[in-house]
Amino acid sequence: MRLLLLHSPLVGPSTWTALAPVLRRRGHAVTVPDLRPALREGPPYYAALTAIIDAAECDNAVAVLHSGAGALTPLLRRARGAIFVDALLPHPGQSWFDGVPPELGARLRGLAKDGMLPPWHAWWPKGAIERPLPDRALGAAFIAEQEDLPLAYFEEESPDLAFVLPAAYLQLSDAYTDDAGAAAAQGWPVERLTLNHLSVLTEPAALADAIERLVHAL
Repeated sequence: MRLLLLHSPLVGPSTWTALAPVLRRRGHAVTVPDLRPALREGPPYYAALTAIIDAAECDNAVAVLHSGAGALTPLLRRARGAIFVDALLPHPGQSWFDGVPPELGARLRGLAKDGMLPPWHAWWPKGAIERPLPDRALGAAFIAEQEDLPLAYFEEESPDLAFVLPAAYLQLSDAYTDDAGAAAAQGWPVERLTLNHLSVLTEPAALADAIERLVHAL
């Protein structure tokens, strides 16, 4: 199976450092593009993200999307399906800020300086990102590749494109209970693992098993 692993644009491709090799050893063809350049280039950000995804996407691949990458699924042109891993659901025609609680949006706007937000790991209390990543080298690599983020990305409306691919949902943390519930309400296959949002880095075998099951369910 061809798999296209998409990381949240707020972090980097090392999201898949642990999982991609496991999937490759199981015989899957795995592509992991780096989406960070799209946010460096300036608006329109979704156009830049589309160009990167177009260059990486293979015919008939199943896209596997973590966290904020879920919003990018309408940009897929040649995929045969999508698996959301603790990920946002598509919100065509809306901005990132439109889909979060107003208090979070206000807090982030308060963190911005000269139109830029600090890296994603700096949004949370000290240790909140490091604790779920006991492998210090792995955690350091994940944090090191995160960059300052343009506030305008969060304000830009995503393309108003319908999402029509077969899809499935893999929930890892309580924060995505509503998204998993909405996926189930649409009739998607849904699996729930009692892990955490960053278990893509720490539990690759369990996630590979679940992804394979969901690929077959599609």
